[in-house]
Amino acid sequence: MEHADRLPAAARPPSRLGDLAGRKWFWPVVALGLILLVDAFVSRGFFSIGIVQGRLYGSLIDVLYRGTPIALVALGMAVVIGTKGIDLSVGAVVAIVGAVMTYLIHQDMAAPWVLILTLATGALCGLWNGLLVAVLDIQPIIATLILMVTGRGIALMIDAGLIVTFRSDFFSAISTGQVFTVPSRILVCAGTFVLLWLFLRRTSLGLFVESVGGNAAAADLAGIDARLVKIGAYMLSGLCSGLAGVLICGDIRGSDSNNAGLFIELDAILAVVIGGGSLAGGRFYLGFTVIGVLIIQTLTTSILYSGVPPEYNMIVKGVVVLIVLLLGSRRFRDRVFGVFRRGAA
Repeated sequence: MEHADRLPAAARPPSRLGDLAGRKWFWPVVALGLILLVDAFVSRGFFSIGIVQGRLYGSLIDVLYRGTPIALVALGMAVVIGTKGIDLSVGAVVAIVGAVMTYLIHQDMAAPWVLILTLATGALCGLWNGLLVAVLDIQPIIATLILMVTGRGIALMIDAGLIVTFRSDFFSAISTGQVFTVPSRILVCAGTFVLLWLFLRRTSLGLFVESVGGNAAAADLAGIDARLVKIGAYMLSGLCSGLAGVLICGDIRGSDSNNAGLFIELDAILAVVIGGGSLAGGRFYLGFTVIGVLIIQTLTTSILYSGVPPEYNMIVKGVVVLIVLLLGSRRFRDRVFGVFRRGAA
């Protein structure tokens, strides 16, 4: 029997490292680890965590704190992408939700009712997108672009074109408060993730989403209502965006329709793709999506701490993300590593 190193490449048994490199989580986790390793040299106190005024404080805590709204939006986006859709309106939904929340607070409505109606507004925006996509069969990128364009105009109309502030201990506690020493918004995000994971991975709903994304016609033949699944996915995305809007506006204690959630849809889509989600539909990974969010937010924080001039921030961020995506591509790895193997031979 021939020795393993004399066998053709296709017949060689896979190495443990090669097996790990082929897993979806490997390269995003490696990228996050490398970014953190660089941070250890760039900023010596990056990993220091202390308690200031009874609250956890440090760069790592700041990454989690600032990444929470993106994570919430990205979780909803992951489900939509799983159905072979896309939601470009999430940033506008954040603005609408913030405007509605601020308006209701100024009407002296009880805070719990404000929260319920605010989240319902986000779900209603998702319902609008879902009806356009599932019932009217409009391409998702066009259907959600409609609300992306008009949504901020709606928010500006509610705010009368102004930045409207408010005072609410309830919403401040949700966004900027703490439970023991942990920032409350981190717990809100963690709780949302757990509920979504249980809802989509411990029931058949996650399978329905992936079935519709893989082949909607086949899903219909199998007895799955593809339209209802798509509408539900977009409503879930709107609900998650609404919760992110509550945190963002609770943080600044006001509604800024021009800037609230601006470009958050790009980071959310990018986080899903980094996490292994396919824009062609059929699969989504909630846990890996969170890793994608951590990569984006850690990279943003690292660039700020490194002293890179502001005009280069987006370029550096784009280059690093491109490298992560290329390493996550099996075709790219096979071609690049194949060149090195042929050179070594």
